[in-house]
Amino acid sequence: MAWLSLNIEAAEHIADLLSDALLDLGAISVSIEDAHLDTPLEQAIFGEPGDPPPGIWQQNRVNALYPEDTAVLDILQQLGERMGLQGFSYSTEIIAEQDWVRATQSQFEPIQIGEKMWIVPSWHDAPDPDALNIQLDPGLAFGTGSHPTTHLCLAWLQQQVKPLSIVLDYGCGSGILAIAAKKLGAAQVTGTDIDPQAIEASRFNASRNQADIDFYLPDRLPSVQVDIVVANILSSALTVLAPALASTCKSGGSIALSGILEPQATQVSEVYAEWFDMGVSTKMDGWVLLTGRKR
Repeated sequence: MAWLSLNIEAAEHIADLLSDALLDLGAISVSIEDAHLDTPLEQAIFGEPGDPPPGIWQQNRVNALYPEDTAVLDILQQLGERMGLQGFSYSTEIIAEQDWVRATQSQFEPIQIGEKMWIVPSWHDAPDPDALNIQLDPGLAFGTGSHPTTHLCLAWLQQQVKPLSIVLDYGCGSGILAIAAKKLGAAQVTGTDIDPQAIEASRFNASRNQADIDFYLPDRLPSVQVDIVVANILSSALTVLAPALASTCKSGGSIALSGILEPQATQVSEVYAEWFDMGVSTKMDGWVLLTGRKR
């Protein structure tokens, strides 16, 4: 069976209303995307806790999926009557039936980090069986190795972890950084996250990778002094957590902070300078990895 994709151009103030109306008119699914997606005019939207909601794009494309034999003009007429609007700018496309699981999986290939590490989805063979391979599937918890912030942290850990290292992964998400640290030879690794689903995902991924790691919600996190702290979370949270993260790091220990956009780097670095000698380690696609050594 094939499907009909109805794509309607919509300004910011009506995109959500249009989406709801299309669902009421029998759409199987509806999504909203930047009308300038994959062009130089694409608009980046970032939001952090405590900031006003970023909203949606100024110019949007609302995509509604219907059975192939749907009468598009009837849908548009009913849509106009509901919303009091006429003359929608729209296009249609026939989407062939396919194996959606395989189609989704095909978007996720093994990712190489540095010379010796690969992040490998379970449906792929490891490109280099002799490398340090982490088996990880995309899921609900953040962090699969594809995002620049995760990539930066993984590359840094390869340079920092030693056989006797004690490591804390704060904001563990999928557990990828903790797993990498353990597989790189760290003696003890602990991970924590405020999201119980992230803790569950991290434990599952650690077990799959035969990595002995303890994961806790923050209020259950044991008091621990570590050689390495890595935190890949948003800059506003990093700022609030600075005293707590500093207190867990031994004198002479190292810290890596990511989830920071370039314009935010100076502010976050100044906060952590109370305890660490800070610097910008590396940058990638507008994201910054800040690193420091505890005084």
